[in-house]
Amino acid sequence: MTNPLLESHRLPPFSSITAADVVPAIEALLAQNRAAVDALLQDLGHQPDWAGLVAPLEEADDRLDQAWSPVSHLNAVTNSDALRKAYNHCTVAITEYATEMGQRGDLFDAYRRLADGSAYAALDRAQRKTVDNALRDFRLAGVSLPAAEKRRFSDIKARLSALSSRFANNVLDATQAWYKPVADVADLAGLPQTALAAAAGKGLGGYVITLEAPAYTAVMTHADDRRLRREVYTAYNTRASELGRTAGGEAAPQWDNAALIDGTLALRHELAQLLGFANYAEYSLATKMAQSTAQVMDFLQQLAEKSRPYAEAEYAELQAFARRCDAIDSLEAWDISYYSEKLRQQKYAVSQEALRPYFPLEKVLEGLFAISGQLFDIDVRPETGADTWHPDVRFYRVSRDGEPLAYCYMDLFARENKRGGAWMGECRVRRRSEAGLQLPVAYLTCNFSPPLEDKPSLLTHDEVTTLFHEFGHGLHHMLTQIESAAVSGINGVAWDAVELPSQFLENWCWQKSTLAMISAHYQSGEPLPDDLLQRMLAAKHFQAGMQMLRQLELALFDFHLHCDYRPESPQPVQQVLDQVRQRVAVLVPPAFNRFQNGFSHIFAGGYAAGYYSYKWAEVLSSDAFGLFEERGVLDGASGRRFLHEILEQGGAEDAMQLFVSFRGRQPRLDALLRHSGMAP
Repeated sequence: MTNPLLESHRLPPFSSITAADVVPAIEALLAQNRAAVDALLQDLGHQPDWAGLVAPLEEADDRLDQAWSPVSHLNAVTNSDALRKAYNHCTVAITEYATEMGQRGDLFDAYRRLADGSAYAALDRAQRKTVDNALRDFRLAGVSLPAAEKRRFSDIKARLSALSSRFANNVLDATQAWYKPVADVADLAGLPQTALAAAAGKGLGGYVITLEAPAYTAVMTHADDRRLRREVYTAYNTRASELGRTAGGEAAPQWDNAALIDGTLALRHELAQLLGFANYAEYSLATKMAQSTAQVMDFLQQLAEKSRPYAEAEYAELQAFARRCDAIDSLEAWDISYYSEKLRQQKYAVSQEALRPYFPLEKVLEGLFAISGQLFDIDVRPETGADTWHPDVRFYRVSRDGEPLAYCYMDLFARENKRGGAWMGECRVRRRSEAGLQLPVAYLTCNFSPPLEDKPSLLTHDEVTTLFHEFGHGLHHMLTQIESAAVSGINGVAWDAVELPSQFLENWCWQKSTLAMISAHYQSGEPLPDDLLQRMLAAKHFQAGMQMLRQLELALFDFHLHCDYRPESPQPVQQVLDQVRQRVAVLVPPAFNRFQNGFSHIFAGGYAAGYYSYKWAEVLSSDAFGLFEERGVLDGASGRRFLHEILEQGGAEDAMQLFVSFRGRQPRLDALLRHSGMAP
């Protein structure tokens, strides 16, 4: 039988891929790549050039990526026991392979000879950046370590990879293991009809509350029953911890992530010290815009100091409101979203649910594509014939003047066995080879409420912003003109700059002229009424200080964890989080809160010692949007400038150089504070 993962395809044959295909295919490709590298280095001359060294290595990496990308994606969106087992096995194997390649002294020497030789001068800037980054990454992979330390480094990388996979699986399993049947709809008073319809049935009769994002958010924001809010809050915020429970109330120690967190932190610190860094935070910054751990800490503290007076005033207002409404003397964590929404409605007569009928998914997509077209001179249209992993998945072609530039899968609805959250992933990267130009292909994944029998999928304005955010990432990947894979699209971009295009595109969700392009009542087609629009815009900065401090709390927790780690006497993770909350938070969560056990961004994602990147990049994105505030939000010339200076460049230039090329100066903090309603 043939293995679809070992065949060449323009796009992945998702319906043909089985869990049984994964391990044989990946192991075969890793063996082929090892043999290819051995043969390449054996035949390599004294003066390597791009065609003789980098191009064949890029070809081998792309062949592996084309098999691994669909497997990794399927594991996130159609998780099963068999696929998970195969994925976990291959994650370790691929990590070992990557570490092995990074530690090959003969390969490092070949790159060094290329960088020092006459062939380097003939390279274009993207190729030179590829070579420069490779030399940096060899050093960060421990290429210069003694043999015993190399082996230890490799072991650490493999163990970290396995811990990351286990962490993510535990969160998914713990999320799906808890649910609450509700027989009487009266017990769900306050929930909007969309949430009730989504909770109806599920094979158990009556209603079922789950911990999937749309259901959890609906209960915390709208359920009148305070005991129900507390119960759901508790279940959600003890997931994958020693306090976690299943639907039947049983303890679930098999999903407790505490030991995995401790092990991860210890291994990360050891890895960093092997390479000569004081801690993992220093190691993390080696590939980021920020220059030092002190600079990051100062940045976060400065934002916290400027935000705290606003947050304290907002929290005092919320406390007084809850006291007036329901004689609530002590606000609890499960009260915040509920009374915040009521206060928002009282002050501005607007709610996310009131806005939902005006943001049907199809209209939002139509407007998103039109805005992107005006700014970046592209055309986004549905494309037929692509093989997908679920009937709800959409496939689009991105083109300019009739010529295709890229393609995009969109998987937008929440369902079982699908990871929560929203993200953009890479299916194919733009690169040029002897076979020609390979166009980029993106995965764009969200977890919105699906259509119901009598209603299309209706988005809250928050969800609209999420969609724009992820499409911004997608544009960064898809509109690149760089043809060297290592610095094409989002590849090679400093992690604290990678959120720039995504946060940048969110701004068009708040402009009157563009809101008209993405909104229309799903039944009547009427535009968003002007009074509702004005109230929504007036509410933009509602509790912006509290939201800012929440993000800073997470960023400081992450950075302190990795910067202050002491292997001889590690501070308990809960203690680190509690100390940050005491300094930063205006509301300290209950003692049972185990947020860290589900913090996948830093324990199962790419944000370890880098969560600050969201705020760092938001400074860039706010300042970048300032140009459009000056010249018009749909100013084509400014849009083309962002396209040419940022989106098309990928990681071929340093992020700060690209920003300065676009804006004409260094970024300034004041735009972020102004856009957050916290500037004088």
